Amino acid sequence: MTERADQDGPILEAYGLVKRYGHVTALDGADFELLPGEILAVIGDNGAGKSTLIKALSGALVPDEGRILLDGRPVRFHSPVDARRAGIETVYQDLAVAPALDIAANLFLGREVRRKGVLGRVFRMLDTGRMQSEANAHLRDLKIGVGSMSQAVETLSGGQRQGVAVARSAAFARHVVIMDEPTAALGVKESGMVVDLIRGVRERGLPVILISHDIPTVFDVADRIHIQRLGRRVAVVEPGDVDMAEAVAIMTGAAPGNTTGHG
Repeated sequence: MTERADQDGPILEAYGLVKRYGHVTALDGADFELLPGEILAVIGDNGAGKSTLIKALSGALVPDEGRILLDGRPVRFHSPVDARRAGIETVYQDLAVAPALDIAANLFLGREVRRKGVLGRVFRMLDTGRMQSEANAHLRDLKIGVGSMSQAVETLSGGQRQGVAVARSAAFARHVVIMDEPTAALGVKESGMVVDLIRGVRERGLPVILISHDIPTVFDVADRIHIQRLGRRVAVVEPGDVDMAEAVAIMTGAAPGNTTGHG
C-alpha cells in the first residue's frame, strides 16, 4: 500500500528536469506529478522525452537539472536500485524476466528468501516453499492465471509473462509502479488482460504510471493523461474532458496544451 494514500498531495513530483546528450536536449524543463491512487498515463510522440522522463523518475538516469520529490521530500536516485529502495518499481518493455527460471524464482529475482538458521545463513539455501507460496498469493491477488509456480516462464504466453513482471513489481512496491509500454507486441485479448492488471495494482492502493503509445488503452484505463512534447509537459488532461483526437492534436502540437497539474 502507498504510505500517503489518504492524502491529497502528490506521491511523486518533478520540477524543471533537464537532460542533455551533447547538443540534444531530451528533457527541457519537464514537470510531473502523480497523485495518490491514480493511474496516470504519459503519452508523447517519438522524441518527446517521455522515456527520458521515466528513466529519471525510476533512477535509470540522473537529470542534469531539476528536482524530484517523493512524498513531498527531495530525493536523488543514482540508480534503479535507489528507486527500488524508495518503493518505486518499474516494469520495463523487455520485462527483464529470466525465461529458464520458474515463476516463483522470477518473482523473487534478486530478492531471494533464504531458509532460516544455519541452512540459510551458512549454506545459503533458498526457502523455495515460502517463495512459491508467496508468489502464488501475489498472482492470485492480481487474478493472473498460470498452471504452477514451478512452471518455467518461457512456457508462458506473452500476457502471462507480463503478468509475472507486474506481480513482481506490485509485490515489492511501496509507493509507485511504473509500466513502460505494457501492451506492446500483445494481441487484443492479452492487452485486455494487462489493462485488468493495471487496475488490479491500483486497487491494491498503488498509483500507476503508464507509458503507452496505445491511445485507446490510455483512454480506457487512465484517470489523467500527462502529454509530453519537445522535452516538457504541455498538458494534463482527463479522458472525460477531451477525446482521443484532441489528445493527439496536443501531443503533435496541432492544438495548444495547458500547463496546469490537474487538467
